[in-house]
Amino acid sequence: MQKEVLINAGAGEIRVAIVEDGRLQELFLERTIGLDDGPLRKRGGGRNGHSLIGHIILGRVQRVLPGMQAAFVDIGLDRAGFLGAREARCLADLPGFDDERAPKISDCVHEGEEIVVQVVKDPIGEKGARLSANVTVPGRLLVMVPNQAGIALSRRIDDEAERTRLTALGETMIKESNGALIPGAGYILRSAAIDASLADLKEDAERLAEAWRPVLAKRQSASAPATLYHDLDPVERTMRDEVDSLTSRVLIDDRESADAARAYCRRAMPDAESKIELFAGPGMLFDLYDIEDEIERLLSPRVPLPSGGWITIEGTEALTAIDVNSGSFTASTGLEETSLKVNLEAADEIGRQLCLRGVGGLIVIDFIHLNEQANIQKVLDVLTTSLSRDRTPTQISGMSEFGLVEITRKRIRDPLVKLMSECCRPCQGHGRTRTRDSVALEVIRRIEREARAAPGKTVVVRAAPEIVKWLEMHDEEVRPALARRGAARVTLEPREEYKREGFDVGTQA
Repeated sequence: MQKEVLINAGAGEIRVAIVEDGRLQELFLERTIGLDDGPLRKRGGGRNGHSLIGHIILGRVQRVLPGMQAAFVDIGLDRAGFLGAREARCLADLPGFDDERAPKISDCVHEGEEIVVQVVKDPIGEKGARLSANVTVPGRLLVMVPNQAGIALSRRIDDEAERTRLTALGETMIKESNGALIPGAGYILRSAAIDASLADLKEDAERLAEAWRPVLAKRQSASAPATLYHDLDPVERTMRDEVDSLTSRVLIDDRESADAARAYCRRAMPDAESKIELFAGPGMLFDLYDIEDEIERLLSPRVPLPSGGWITIEGTEALTAIDVNSGSFTASTGLEETSLKVNLEAADEIGRQLCLRGVGGLIVIDFIHLNEQANIQKVLDVLTTSLSRDRTPTQISGMSEFGLVEITRKRIRDPLVKLMSECCRPCQGHGRTRTRDSVALEVIRRIEREARAAPGKTVVVRAAPEIVKWLEMHDEEVRPALARRGAARVTLEPREEYKREGFDVGTQA
């Protein structure tokens, strides 16, 4: 398998594509326009693509709800964060609690109390961020758990001999710390630690200690709500989490971002620095492997299958429904073989689509009816394999007598369709249209493309007034970023006759 990581560090948005054997497998979008060092409330609150996952925050408990076994915590957003009793258990100073007998929420927190929490899920829809009091700090090989001693291993490390070796190395690392590590902290060894030496683990643990000590110092002087720790920026985070021994190259289309990636590699993963390449064309980075067209297709509910059938993915408030349709395909051997072939293609594609689209929560798949139990098991086996490629935790049920399979996938953030589109008012919620932000960012990418095709010329943008207003509102951020990427001369012209999604980008001498 050839794995490539493509990082489009554009003016306003960083997009990361993971491509395996020439096919898009994972996609991450994180918007950078509007970010500042002010309170989280000014930063968009995790919405509109600004992810807060991994942030460690000093919050204040607003309400404790014994009936829900949860508390709401002010972390500086418009909506309070949600802290469940299980995620607050480390705050309970009570002996003898375990997974089966967890403490009550009132044993863990009290209204008005300041507590340190971490965002584990971004705000989704009308729900606030999901929080945990058992904070973690991820490194390249290790994840440090300051509130919980001991050594644990990633479930992706499945070789028993390697698990035994790494556990022993982790315990030795703690014993031989000589004060260099955080006292009482535990560690989770990531899959990247496979084949690592004791020296490698010690080096990573010491970097984590250096990152945690300023958090402790800031905690002493801060008043809630206050952010104590930010995770790495998207480029460095991609290097840490996505680049491994299977990665053949990392293509980055921005010199400053490529330099930052190389600097991170020199600090944390020197063997990966040689894989980084600055992409300078021809064309735009995401033109490779037709990723731009693939992203556009991800906004459509219909996904074609090789046989001529298709799957339809539709989301509701309660669940996501996936329907499998054979279309015009008919196998010469009969209905059972037709249904099996289409179902197998669908099962193989569904795991990829859920990952790319960021679909979470309850998912119900309506497969084409099968009569033979052996064929049903084949479909379930392929679906299980397809879902296993996804690092987001999933659970899968058996197939019901009606051909339905239920899946739960951990919901981390808004799905791609909600990030890039919104309900269309004229059609009363029965259709969707692109959001103002996503159209404006598309305009920015078109400006870059035109500037690259005609260096030195002025780029002229004609667009709907609301799009021009958005660009002007973020002018101080957009223009320097565009200038750095070769588009130093840009003129904006609002046109009343243009609808939101309609715009024209050209050049003049």
